[in-house]
Amino acid sequence: MSSQLLTVINDNYQAVKNDGQDVIAGLKKSPKSLPPKYFYDDRGSELFEDICQLPEYYPTRTEASILEEYADEIAQLTGCCELVELGSGSSTKTRLLLDAYQKVGGSFRYVPTDVSGGILKNSVLELKEKYPNFSIEGFIGTYDETLAHLKSNPTPTSFVGTSLNRTICFLGSSVGNFPPEELDRFLNQVTDASKPGNYFLLGIDLQKPKEILEPAYNDSQGVTAAFNLNMLSHLNWRFQGNFDLDLFTHKAIYNQEKSQIEMRLYCQENVTFSLEILDLKVDFEKGESILTEVSRKFDLAVIQTEMETKGLKVKKVWTDPKKWFGLILCQA
Repeated sequence: MSSQLLTVINDNYQAVKNDGQDVIAGLKKSPKSLPPKYFYDDRGSELFEDICQLPEYYPTRTEASILEEYADEIAQLTGCCELVELGSGSSTKTRLLLDAYQKVGGSFRYVPTDVSGGILKNSVLELKEKYPNFSIEGFIGTYDETLAHLKSNPTPTSFVGTSLNRTICFLGSSVGNFPPEELDRFLNQVTDASKPGNYFLLGIDLQKPKEILEPAYNDSQGVTAAFNLNMLSHLNWRFQGNFDLDLFTHKAIYNQEKSQIEMRLYCQENVTFSLEILDLKVDFEKGESILTEVSRKFDLAVIQTEMETKGLKVKKVWTDPKKWFGLILCQA
């Protein structure tokens, strides 16, 4: 895979390339599945921004309310630093943190990272204009690529060449997309990418009744359905596929036993599709599904214990009054 730094003076960026082995493996399995990262081409990123504005979709506004109340405290605890955000998208909520760091003063560097080059470039250009005193530099890459890059570049520097402490930031509820073994690996990667004293700020969606959860992933306007179906459109253009989106329907259900939302696309006919670049043909039976996302909902005490075992000492936890969402600040 290729990834590279994106700056305002470097327009020659590329989207992350992928050889598609994970697509082949997922579609050959029974039941079929696809990695959630394929949601996020430029169109998928736009649709997710729309999801965040939906009345049913509580995570974004709930997390934003926590940041509105506690961003100043977070900035004071970490001090001015290099803030690296995983999966930044449009950096909308993160601006609450950037405003807080402006109040702290001193050298500050923001590195938004995303697999979608288009939305990342637009965000970097906009943020450079809004925060001219900050060093802002985007990184196009997956979580794995970003954390590997951070591990090999352990000492960030400011505009004037002084070293900065680092804070890795993972807002939203995307950490819930990781099954337990992948979450374990991810936390190990965060630890490996962090020097002693570095911080890690993690957003997590907390457990709550299915009557709240299921509507958030089956919205009345059909935006989440369009977002889910766009994954097949992404595969079509990336791998020269011929998936017919009209033959699939979206549905998300809450698995109470595993405390997770499971989002699927259901095929309506017996049909075969192909992805030419991958030399792959995929047979579907009527009613067969593709699992496109698992979104786990966490117990706050359990996830804190898990982070502590990785050498990420919990410094402070913030939640909303309903305890629907949490922010955890750890220090390596």
